[in-house]
Amino acid sequence: MARVRRNELVFVYLFFSMLVAGSLLRPVRGGLRAEGLVEGSAEVISHSQGLVARLEGLLLLGNNSDISLRVETVDADEVKVIQAHTLVLSMQSRVFEEMLRKRNSSTLVLQETAECTAVFDKFIRYLYCGELSLQLDQATPLHSLATKYAISGLQQGLTQYMSQNLASDSPTGHVVGWYQYATKVGDMTLKDNCLQFLSWNLSSVLQSPEWPLVSIELLMTLLQRSDLVLKNELELFEAVETWLTQNNPDSLTAENALRLVRYAMIPPRELFRLQRQSPIMTRYHESVRDLLYMSYQFHSASPLQLAKFFDMNCSLFVPRNYLSSMWGAQWIINNPARDDRSTSFQTQLGPSGFDSSKRVTWNALFSPRWLPLSMRPMYTEQGAMQPPRPDGGSGIARPRIIITPATSSADFAGVNFQKTVLVLTRQKGKLVVRHILGFHQSTEEVGDFLADSDLQLRTSEYVVDGSLYFHIIVKPIYQTLITTKK
Repeated sequence: MARVRRNELVFVYLFFSMLVAGSLLRPVRGGLRAEGLVEGSAEVISHSQGLVARLEGLLLLGNNSDISLRVETVDADEVKVIQAHTLVLSMQSRVFEEMLRKRNSSTLVLQETAECTAVFDKFIRYLYCGELSLQLDQATPLHSLATKYAISGLQQGLTQYMSQNLASDSPTGHVVGWYQYATKVGDMTLKDNCLQFLSWNLSSVLQSPEWPLVSIELLMTLLQRSDLVLKNELELFEAVETWLTQNNPDSLTAENALRLVRYAMIPPRELFRLQRQSPIMTRYHESVRDLLYMSYQFHSASPLQLAKFFDMNCSLFVPRNYLSSMWGAQWIINNPARDDRSTSFQTQLGPSGFDSSKRVTWNALFSPRWLPLSMRPMYTEQGAMQPPRPDGGSGIARPRIIITPATSSADFAGVNFQKTVLVLTRQKGKLVVRHILGFHQSTEEVGDFLADSDLQLRTSEYVVDGSLYFHIIVKPIYQTLITTKK
């Protein structure tokens, strides 16, 4: 009871302190707004901005402070002293509340890293004002402080900020560092967003100063993924070679990384060159000899014949999302809401050297308002129109892409062609991959292709300078034909 009474007195004391501090600040005008539109509804007079300004004044001027925060930098002599108020700190953070309850003096000593000390003023200001401004390099230490002192609202806000700024420019890059930080603190949302961005925009990451800083765990995670977006598999091998050269890991790590490269997706002439000219390949040749042997077999024989003796479902024979012309084509659709569009493009029949001279022509159709058959009106033999079947779902026409081969061929036997559409959007002035959709013939199979977009609006996040940006990839998936002995 005594403690409750004391808190009430402190609150009253702080309230009058804010009023006094307010006289030293420029007044902020309030607003008048109506609550509801019905007759007799109440109106609210709001001066919340003024209250926030007075709270900030308490912090800046240190009026009636009852606690000193002494922020000491770990392994350095830098010290910051901030005059604060126990009521504000306790209301905002249960961690601060516990620390203040156990203190035995008017000074609370805190140990922080140099990065966290540098932004501690911003962090404390957020506790008073509920807002802060920041730059890219301040996001991690602020998130660290929010995590340490259990400020969940700030944690979530910073996770959202970081997720929305993955494409931003920075001198040395930041996405790899954010991923490794998120892994350390257990922020799964940020970790997943960073990993997806790195995977879907890998070519730009491989050329950045961040690539050598990738951890072993992240390197292995990336190499195991089939949704990587990059020029070709040779680009990935060369990046792995760079990483191994600069980081010089133990032999087991190097061997494991090299065995995750999909050598069957590299043309045989390039494999020969790597065996002769690559120092890394020379050093670890024995570790990948069996993979190279299977890759050369893949390139020298018909995949249909090879499938009778080898498991073609293993990752060695599964393509990633390659951007080179032999795998697909970019498709830019101007004024996408206007009408249906079509295009044609060619790909190599498959990555096998045996198929290097064979081409497949593909026809692609984009419709901004495609209706599935179940939603279309039907006509009886007498010519009367019947309403759509009741299993038609929402009944909303949505954009669709349909991709079919221009001709059929006996060469298609034993092969399924998976179509993949990369949907690109502009973020922070750059074109980045926003969605990846895989299907057999139509995006209708996946159901959510541009489902939340309004192509009529030029402000739609998918419309870049009045156009939709797609990249279509056709990936042959081979079927294993091994006969199981009974």
